[in-house]
Amino acid sequence: MARPHTPKLYRLRSARMLDVVSGEFVTPGSLLIEGDRIIEVAPTTVPDGAENIDLGALTLLPGLMDMEVNLLLGGPDHRSALNAVQDDPAVRTLRAVANARRTLQAGFTTVRNLGLFIQTGGLLLDVALKKAIDFGWIDGPRIVPAGHAITPTGGHLDPTMFQAFAPHIMPLTIEEGIANGISEVRKAVRYQIKHGAQVIKVCASGGVMSHTGPAGCQQYSDEELRAIVDEAHRAGLRVAAHAHGDQGIRAALEAGIDCIEHGSLMTDETLDRFIELKRFLVPTTYLADGMDVSHAAPELQAKAAEVFPRAKETVSKAIARGARIACGTDAPAIPHGKNAKELIALVDRGMTPLQAIRAATLVAAELIDVDDRGRLEAGLFADIIAVPGDPLADIGVTEQVQFVMKGGQVYRHEGSAA
Repeated sequence: MARPHTPKLYRLRSARMLDVVSGEFVTPGSLLIEGDRIIEVAPTTVPDGAENIDLGALTLLPGLMDMEVNLLLGGPDHRSALNAVQDDPAVRTLRAVANARRTLQAGFTTVRNLGLFIQTGGLLLDVALKKAIDFGWIDGPRIVPAGHAITPTGGHLDPTMFQAFAPHIMPLTIEEGIANGISEVRKAVRYQIKHGAQVIKVCASGGVMSHTGPAGCQQYSDEELRAIVDEAHRAGLRVAAHAHGDQGIRAALEAGIDCIEHGSLMTDETLDRFIELKRFLVPTTYLADGMDVSHAAPELQAKAAEVFPRAKETVSKAIARGARIACGTDAPAIPHGKNAKELIALVDRGMTPLQAIRAATLVAAELIDVDDRGRLEAGLFADIIAVPGDPLADIGVTEQVQFVMKGGQVYRHEGSAA
């Protein structure tokens, strides 16, 4: 006869804790955790049997969230430029295991895996990764998977485009996201939803690393974008659009797309419309500082030199005007595990440290439409990290995470055996 499971009890203590809603520190920081939830803030009594974790002078924060990663790309031994088309699905999934662990260790307890653009035979590898993490088989963040990104033939997220493959090399299917015309994009979206996608990613404009046209060009027609949104919204899923160019951004907004990724070349007029519609922006702004394009083709380096400075200006304008901005890195465009670089870049563009932390907590939770994380409150998931010093004075301390708990389980505790 199986014994009944007793949820583990922890009392977590530290010098201070950040209330991200009020923007104030609670001193000292003290949380009572049972199972995967916070059950009390500043408990006055602690039940017998609770394990005490004293983090000394550290500051408690909610687990951070990255709204644009691709855990299936990059990471260890990522030397070959052809890696994206050399790894088979099994190797790629194992690569993701290492990337997921690194991301969690960096204090990011939730991510959106925003669109596979690889040949998988129709397998949604990010959904499989999410299941393995949720089952507790491997360590990693909570994942909101997109399945395959939806993109037209030759579009920015067509993987054969990046290497300028000849015709008929590595054919890709509608199920793998290569879709043209209204009937095909509907089928592609329905396939992702059927097999576990929780958000839909679409390519609305070109990209900096695109060989097929300028970064700003609109790549799907207005009608195709509306069909994608219709399919996703009827199933209760939000849509995120890769969009650098103003025309693609405007078309995405008018089609009803919920979130713009990058938004680099957005005009003032479109930014006004964006704010009016209360959409989300994930600017991935650290790319403009940290992405290594030195080995890219000369024409791509030229695009980066044109787009990145304008992208920085756009983010600063969006911050100044109060746009809803969520943290996202586009890792591995920057290395997995360096996710906090985005918070530093957001502050550099004009956010206060508190606004940057909110972008990775409150706003990110709103973007993925959940109310069970992003704050240190009773009833929420015990997704908790600890950093040294004062993150409201120096956002850089978010790169120095020393403690990570996700769902009441300790994954990092420097100075302990955890």
